Amino acid sequence: MRAALYERFGDPAEVLQSGERPVPEPGPGEIRVRMVLSPIHNHDLWTIRGTYGHRPDLPAIGGSEALGIVDALGPDVTAPAVGQRIVVSGVRGAWSDYFVAPAIRAVPLPDAIGDDTGCQLLSMPLSSLMLLEDLGIASGEWMILNAANGAVGRIVAMVAKARGIHVISLVRRDAGLAELTALDIGNAVSTETPGWEERVRSIAGDAPIVRAVDSVGGKDGGRLTSLLADGGLLMSFGAMSNEPLVIPSGDLIFRDVSVKGFWGARRSAATGREEMVRLIGELVSLAASGQLRLGIDQRFGLANPAGAAAASARPGRTGKIALSGSV
Repeated sequence: MRAALYERFGDPAEVLQSGERPVPEPGPGEIRVRMVLSPIHNHDLWTIRGTYGHRPDLPAIGGSEALGIVDALGPDVTAPAVGQRIVVSGVRGAWSDYFVAPAIRAVPLPDAIGDDTGCQLLSMPLSSLMLLEDLGIASGEWMILNAANGAVGRIVAMVAKARGIHVISLVRRDAGLAELTALDIGNAVSTETPGWEERVRSIAGDAPIVRAVDSVGGKDGGRLTSLLADGGLLMSFGAMSNEPLVIPSGDLIFRDVSVKGFWGARRSAATGREEMVRLIGELVSLAASGQLRLGIDQRFGLANPAGAAAASARPGRTGKIALSGSV
């Protein structure tokens, strides 16, 4: 079978290569999945660079989430059925024609959910939904987030809207506003335009902005605390700038603003089965009803994983880069 391999850690556009591997056999409690479409997430790229929370043994196959068709069942596995269209996340080696996954993690998809949304329904949306829950924000309250035209920003805004939460979405360039408008995401502000902070305050009006989500880091991430109400909370989700988050000490000392971090992998590991089923059920319902829409900007075959990795670093994308299976 064809697979996207790497034999050393480094720049994904340089170390990823296409190769052949034996078709895996599912063990007890596992299924084999024929991969149809698999998105490239930031954490996939960080793993290949060797900078994520875990480093796989090398050589390794990339990818952690995919939509596919159940191809075979391991011993004692009765569901999902062979031929079922499913999405699964938190796996290793998804960027291959076939991969194995725990049967219990497979989520069957209704026909109302297309492949583009379905292939990325769990990883980022589930983290985004858990993030919203951990923020402790209620319907009718206001929050702000940056990198709003990125995957997490778009998902949080759509899920929050479905929950009645008001979101102010920040983008770093004026052109990014059109991307959000196309997704029916309102209250968007470009930080490229001088005076954007006053625009944010005018959108919220007299209502306090009680929560903020930073995916950028550096000074830009720290500027969100100045827009928070006294006692507000900033959640650090990522650091796209690769710079340490800089928080003005006055916001912490005099206005009692607090800062927390969020890592989806740790949160998922601490989440019980019953709660996980509830959260995934909400995501499936939102996607099937069209309230959660996730786009693919460009597809690459497994013959060119390096090209796919390079495309994922291109600014101005309107959706994920994805790899498609070759069988």
